[in-house]
Amino acid sequence: MSDSVKVALVGCGFFARNHLFSWKDLAAEGADLVAVCDIDAAKAEAAAKEFNVPRWYTDFDAMVEAEQIDLLDIATRMDTHRMLVEKAIGRGIATIVQKPFAPTWEDAVAMTAAAEKAGVFLAVHENFRFQTPLIRVAETLRTGVIGTPSWGRISFRTGYDIYAGQPYFFDEERFIILDLGVHTLDIARVFMGEVERVYCETQQRNPKVKAEDTATVMLKHVSGAVSVVDFTYESRKEPDPFPETMVEIEGPDGAVVVDAGLTMQVTSGGEMRTEDIGAPLLHWTSKPWHVAQESVLITCRHMLESFRAKDAAATAAADNLKTFAVVEAAYESAASGTAVKPRAYP
Repeated sequence: MSDSVKVALVGCGFFARNHLFSWKDLAAEGADLVAVCDIDAAKAEAAAKEFNVPRWYTDFDAMVEAEQIDLLDIATRMDTHRMLVEKAIGRGIATIVQKPFAPTWEDAVAMTAAAEKAGVFLAVHENFRFQTPLIRVAETLRTGVIGTPSWGRISFRTGYDIYAGQPYFFDEERFIILDLGVHTLDIARVFMGEVERVYCETQQRNPKVKAEDTATVMLKHVSGAVSVVDFTYESRKEPDPFPETMVEIEGPDGAVVVDAGLTMQVTSGGEMRTEDIGAPLLHWTSKPWHVAQESVLITCRHMLESFRAKDAAATAAADNLKTFAVVEAAYESAASGTAVKPRAYP
């Protein structure tokens, strides 16, 4: 394909397989995965072999020096993001970086400012926005069928053993708000608008975990709407809805509710209809992960299309900073016991 986009992936770990499958699927749409990189040679070599990627590296600098990369996809731990992003931006390489954007507000701002100064595409792989069920909720709200949303609840509660695949979670200084809340707080922005005030309570319910594993966040939105965003890895409810996000949105003319089982109930004009909003199974996805897995493909497709069109992605760095500001405000509120106004950028 003459207008192919040369893509390179950094990080070949736990979640990166979804990125690898996605970029290979997007070959039909012009994505050309030319190289992978991981500090673990075995992981990099195995990924290249399984996904028929021409070259693999253990040294990021060597890869960006040797390859003609159009679009870089960073799927590494957040403490590496700033270093990798700033090196890529310095070479003028359009870059996608996994969430969380960074460990700190200062790092996230620095990356955003560097990309803006250089005029380089930078976006965050915030994939909850691109989950098929949540796309359908957003589309439904945009029709105005329930009027302007005035109250909402977004809930992700599970007891699934997330530590088995990511044992480093035990030792994080900041845990569930930055890992999971960054997703659900972003969804609150999408559904209810920007946030002007945040109040948060956190809990550490698992004694083996160093930081918070449960959070309940109340948001006052600029529109006047109020939402409650709650999430935990310590739920004991059966059946466990993992990895589904539950949603309730109320407006003056009705309500939208997403319950376990990926069904959406829309009430308007005194009548209720039900819609199946589940994601399809792809050749490489499997239940119950399929919604999250497919969202990686949809996110990568959006990034590819945005890059090609020279448009900012929906989750461009500057937009994701607004979500990151809510995350930071949640931590500040939990520490102070008071409501906090999110920071602004610039």
